[in-house]
Amino acid sequence: MSVTERSEKKTGSEPETRAKLGVAVRHELANRLYFRLYQCANMMHKTGTRAVESEGLTTQRWAVLGTLSRPEVGQGMAVGDLARHLKVSRQSLSGVIRRLEHDGLVENLPDPSDGRGRLLRITDVGHTRWHNQALPRINEYYDQAVAGLSIEDLSHALHYLVRLLDNMTAIDQREGRAEYKSTSRPAPKPDWPS
Repeated sequence: MSVTERSEKKTGSEPETRAKLGVAVRHELANRLYFRLYQCANMMHKTGTRAVESEGLTTQRWAVLGTLSRPEVGQGMAVGDLARHLKVSRQSLSGVIRRLEHDGLVENLPDPSDGRGRLLRITDVGHTRWHNQALPRINEYYDQAVAGLSIEDLSHALHYLVRLLDNMTAIDQREGRAEYKSTSRPAPKPDWPS
């Protein structure tokens, strides 16, 4: 028996070994990717909040106002739809909404198409603060955060992040979590990449 035959007998065939190595490399890369995403999310909250804190905002408030400021939101958006769009629970969103309402930036109104439903809508004050004060600061922040990345780089990164988000949403739905399932109303796109 040759050395190669003995080696293959002990460790399996060469294609099997390559396949196992490929899986291990894939897992290591996935681990690194998710850790970097975790770090990026933490830094985005930290530095993004600093960028808009002079306007009384945080990244969570920024996400809500950015979503509600979109023209396609029109007369408002149901809280459940907003939560699904932002991929958060209604409970975690409720405190953010309460503070935005308290500051007069959003209002909770009856849904004209459903007497029992309520819609969240950005107020005129919220609209002005968003467009005239917060958005210029956010755009300055974006310029710093994506420095050195081309439009093509940004487009590729966005493409892959959307694929990861779709995969994770599918996992969540398979596990029976209804929080993020789509609804009949299309969710608007926020002013930051969705």
